[in-house]
Amino acid sequence: MMTSFVVRSFDRGAIAFLVVLAALAVLVPALNLVVPPSSPFHLPIYLETLFGKYACYALLALAIDMIWGYCGILSLGHGAFFALGGYAMGMYLMRQIGARGVYANPILPDFMVFLNWPELPPYWYGFQHFAYAALMVVLVPGVLAFVFGWFAFRSRVTGVYLSIITQALTYALMLGFFRNNFGFGGNNGLTDFKDILGFNVQAPGTRAALYAASVVALMLGFVICRAIVASKFGKVLIAIRDAEARTRFLGYRVESYKLFVFTLSACMAGIAGALYVPQVGIINPSEFAPGNSIEAVIWVAVGGRGTLTGAVIGAVLVNYAKTVFTSGTVVPYWVFGVATLVAFGAVVFVRRRVLPGALAGLVLAALGLLLATPLLTAANALNQPSLAALAANMPLAVAGLFAMLALAMSWHPFPLGAIFGALLLAFFFTPFDAVGLAPYWLFALGGLFVAVTLLLPRGVVGTLRVWIDMFRGWASARRGRAVPSVPMAAPRPAE
Repeated sequence: MMTSFVVRSFDRGAIAFLVVLAALAVLVPALNLVVPPSSPFHLPIYLETLFGKYACYALLALAIDMIWGYCGILSLGHGAFFALGGYAMGMYLMRQIGARGVYANPILPDFMVFLNWPELPPYWYGFQHFAYAALMVVLVPGVLAFVFGWFAFRSRVTGVYLSIITQALTYALMLGFFRNNFGFGGNNGLTDFKDILGFNVQAPGTRAALYAASVVALMLGFVICRAIVASKFGKVLIAIRDAEARTRFLGYRVESYKLFVFTLSACMAGIAGALYVPQVGIINPSEFAPGNSIEAVIWVAVGGRGTLTGAVIGAVLVNYAKTVFTSGTVVPYWVFGVATLVAFGAVVFVRRRVLPGALAGLVLAALGLLLATPLLTAANALNQPSLAALAANMPLAVAGLFAMLALAMSWHPFPLGAIFGALLLAFFFTPFDAVGLAPYWLFALGGLFVAVTLLLPRGVVGTLRVWIDMFRGWASARRGRAVPSVPMAAPRPAE
């Protein structure tokens, strides 16, 4: 009965998505273990580990999409559940080190010996057993989410207030885990892992198994989320997202629905963190940073909330971009110019009134660069590279001023167009040949979020679905067959 229901809840797109994940779960380890290193098709082990991290991030994004996209709960603290699952797995891995540590203590981890801890704290008991650690991976985030949700949802805390409280939760946990007397390694966290289930954690076979386990967990998470949102329970969740007061008036216990889905989402995030830790080799309090939770929300927004597949795709795309930005990549300035031109064309297609602002921004940036020419000459003569860079970046400064103006004017078309005009001059006419991307990742992430919000409010996958439905309607009309259209309301803000 349950199996038939799960099968009926999948459409062709969901089945194709699962088939792709299953193929990746087999293909990536095979390219690393079977294909010889001399072959051009050989996949290095660091890429396999990187893809495993992406799978863990995708599972975290899936957990957020289930509560945000389908229930309207915007959590800015899911990084806490991710980190708690990671710490539970890290405690198991630390207990496996035994006498092979630096201080050769068979019971105490190295950091406890260094800090003169006399004995193992009681909350470390049992973590030498994998089954106990696996239970804690799910139980600890789940219990915390249940207790937090019990008080928050019964008090009818919603909207931005709930988001702020979840962010305060993860920040408080981060401060606690930074303390050495907390018993979790303090600032350094837990690292120097040796074995997992008796296998060397650095061995290629173990790495392949961890990657495959991450992808399988992602598949299972997708199946669970899909079965929930396609059921009557999922329909109630959507009703809570769109009209919580009406749903409560109809007799549904809204708090119970929210509490269940929030707790399940936290458990999924904990599993993602547990699979993440043995692949990266470390877990420390920085994983609790509120910025990590906000970044995970951006993954879902970019991919498209309320789609499930969009959350996975958004997590992979954004983290791949982060890898490119932070790995020392150097890109010519004209590449930024072409990207800005493409984005400007898309904005013009949606809002044509930005053209006068773009012209004004172009002129003002040119004037700023012209006025900065004497300053640039003087800086070069005095051998002051920082002053020269400031003068040469005058068009970027003009774009920044217009960005603040656009923000103050709720993204009015004139200052929005001026930003593009100034950026086009900056990227095509500045004296720089290339630039390293690493320092600009956060700016790129913020710009990506703003661009998606303005141009693709449904996210990448949601927008593609709308376009496909429009094309099908157009094709059916051409064939003379009327197709009943299903109204698709735009995603509502989290309430």
